[in-house]
Amino acid sequence: MASASAQPAALSAEQAKVVLAEVIQAFSAPENAVRMDEARDNACNDMGKMLQFVLPVATQIQQEVIKAYGFSCDGEGVLKFARLVKSYEAQDPEIASLSGKLKALFLPPMTLPPHGPASGGSVAAS
Repeated sequence: MASASAQPAALSAEQAKVVLAEVIQAFSAPENAVRMDEARDNACNDMGKMLQFVLPVATQIQQEVIKAYGFSCDGEGVLKFARLVKSYEAQDPEIASLSGKLKALFLPPMTLPPHGPASGGSVAAS
């Protein structure tokens, strides 16, 4: 199952910043912007359709960049990159910011329910 040529990519925090910036830049390339716009139009802001149309395009765009840094050119490579970035987010505010920008490129904005996040999950109204 494991690819013989692909070594696990181990990036420092500084390298992760560079790769994140490159991935974000790749989304603004004209051909990729068109691909993302078409995928979003097909999804019509429906979360199920976002997963069906937008996520695969976003994954392909990321794969094109991260493969140069030792990540496999498949969904698993993107997941490994995402886990690596997540591991640095708490330590490095710049990585957290870049990660947030990347997610905003392909995830729809989340709307909070009317009671807001401070409710703690328990509703006293009856």
